[in-house]
Amino acid sequence: MKTMLIGFAVSLAMIGGASAANVTNKDDQSQVLIVTEGGNKIDLVIEAGATVNFCPSGCFVTMPSGDRETLAGSESIEIVNGSAVIK
Repeated sequence: MKTMLIGFAVSLAMIGGASAANVTNKDDQSQVLIVTEGGNKIDLVIEAGATVNFCPSGCFVTMPSGDRETLAGSESIEIVNGSAVIK
């Protein structure tokens, strides 16, 4: 069930609008962001080398390092060596 929810969340994230935040995983292994949007919490898995759009209307994100950030929905994030850099 959890795998199905993650797949659904990734599918929704890829459909997101042009104003959505995006994350690029530059690591050699997949990374997980915990995204809370509209009261719903999901684990967003970003495969190695992948870029995913998510959070079109703002959200709260827990980064792989455990840091928490509030996103407006227009940010670009890069994951490098397990740490997230917001641009």
